[in-house]
Amino acid sequence: MPNQPLGGNEMPRFAGPGTFMRLPAADTAQGLDVGFIGIPMDIGTSWRSGTRFGPKQIRAESNMLRPYNMWTRAAPFDSLQCADLGDVPINTFDLKDSVRRITEYYDEVLKHDVTPMTLGGDHTLTLPVLRSIAKKHGPVALVHVDAHADINEHMFGEEIAHGTPFRRAHEEGLLQDNKVFQIGLRGTGYAADDFDEARRWGFTVIQAEELWHQSLTPLAARIKEHIGDTPCYITYDIDSLDPAYAPGTGTPEICGLTPPQAVELIRGLAGLNIVGVDLVEVSPPYDPSGNTALVGANILYEMLCILPGVKTGG
Repeated sequence: MPNQPLGGNEMPRFAGPGTFMRLPAADTAQGLDVGFIGIPMDIGTSWRSGTRFGPKQIRAESNMLRPYNMWTRAAPFDSLQCADLGDVPINTFDLKDSVRRITEYYDEVLKHDVTPMTLGGDHTLTLPVLRSIAKKHGPVALVHVDAHADINEHMFGEEIAHGTPFRRAHEEGLLQDNKVFQIGLRGTGYAADDFDEARRWGFTVIQAEELWHQSLTPLAARIKEHIGDTPCYITYDIDSLDPAYAPGTGTPEICGLTPPQAVELIRGLAGLNIVGVDLVEVSPPYDPSGNTALVGANILYEMLCILPGVKTGG
């Protein structure tokens, strides 16, 4: 029997291990199908810090989650061997060294046939993870849900920060540019055509205004048809959601997606060849209620439910 989360009727939800959904902890990815990994960093942020505390609070709020998806009937823990691999030991004083450490950590994890599910941490982390993913799978398709494009040329002269990862990933050939979808972009910019450069690279950019008051199920179907069976990575920035739902983030923008839209989108991507996911930019100091981390934990669970090999129960 695969590992099961520790249930709330076996141990009070406010007690037990501090792992994602109170799953068993593991020292290596050997024998796992899915490994949850925290990257507790905020040294790549440009506005409000605090995402270093994201993985810990996402794990804490995940104690409320139960094993079975009551709408899709997905039974991820009956289908896949899951465990929590702990946190990457970043260098909290050096962003470049942290990026190197992240890639080396994921290189070790990906020696095994495992899908990494990452708890962030600021969005800088997606670049070193993609560097490792591309070594195993080649250039990947990307579903990037975010308020921001994160394609800056530099930030304060630095090429690596939380606003640059997808420019670097494009330049380094880590992505199949014609199979990249950026969803939920919005807000103000430094130039009127800020979102257009990625379109010229081949990215499909879908701004938040195009999605107001709409179901995202049709968009998910369009993405699936376009990506096909290409290995796909999903990166979900919590600031894609309107700050009414997720105030605990470093760079909030008004008029964002709703949680039902987020879940519709993710559920609609079931069937993609997903090789890794991350959930980033949860900053607990800006949401004492814990609601942002609770939403983040649920989004991670929904992404778990659509991984290849997940069966439906009952």
